[in-house]
Amino acid sequence: MIHQALALPRLAHPFLTRGFGSNGGVFLHQSRTKHQGVAFSAADDDRIASSNSIQTRKVVEHVCLLKAKQSLLSEEKEKDMLDYLYTSQYQMRGIVAISVGSIGDKSSGDFTHALFVRFQRKEDLEMFYENPLFLKVLNEHVTPFCHGLTNVDYESEVEDDILSIFRKGEEYNYGEEFVLLVTFAKNASEKNIKDATDSFAQLTSSLPSLIVQSTQGSNFNKSSEEFTHAAVVRFRSFDAMEIFVEGREYKDMWRSQFEPFIEKSVALHFSVDPVGTDVM
Repeated sequence: MIHQALALPRLAHPFLTRGFGSNGGVFLHQSRTKHQGVAFSAADDDRIASSNSIQTRKVVEHVCLLKAKQSLLSEEKEKDMLDYLYTSQYQMRGIVAISVGSIGDKSSGDFTHALFVRFQRKEDLEMFYENPLFLKVLNEHVTPFCHGLTNVDYESEVEDDILSIFRKGEEYNYGEEFVLLVTFAKNASEKNIKDATDSFAQLTSSLPSLIVQSTQGSNFNKSSEEFTHAAVVRFRSFDAMEIFVEGREYKDMWRSQFEPFIEKSVALHFSVDPVGTDVM
């Protein structure tokens, strides 16, 4: 069984998807197949995944992982923190989609909360970092209760469709958000990285009954270079994520394609629920 959060050492099995900005072809996984539980047929998934190529659009993804001071963060203050982070999208231009949540198993790592924000352009992300409202939210409702923030930013692509870009619609209202940060070793060649990430992309692109949407890319945040690559995957449910991570194909691929070429990896996940609907 997978715990409610994962902070995995090098020899564990976090996962990637979509080629991580390699120079070869791009594998895109996006499916609007309505979720009817987690049981799935490999034949059905093969038919879905083999559909014609679709038009894509570039997006910019921002991941922020928090390390809360549990002694200071009461349940009420935690709710306020998550509400302020979530509803900031209603007052700032450029935010396309957002999710935020508490990582369930606090014993599995130092990270306690995660924030994911999507932008259309890098310029929107730069404005986000400097936005007075966002800085006020951080200064008043986040940093007083946290002793560490880790930011990772990357470019990726999604289906050129309003629901996919903005993560709107019924299937985006629930699920499990999976965040993976990876540091490839300095002696890993471009081919090593491309072969590893492409092999994972081929695997995940054949399982749309488990995954709603996935993106990943190389970290371009110069002020936070601890991790070289990141991925964010929306699973249809916790059970769907567990089926994938516990699968033999994934474990075999990780051991052969990733494990020899990475220095470290951190994987965690949180349940997706609308945190706040009113502007704070």
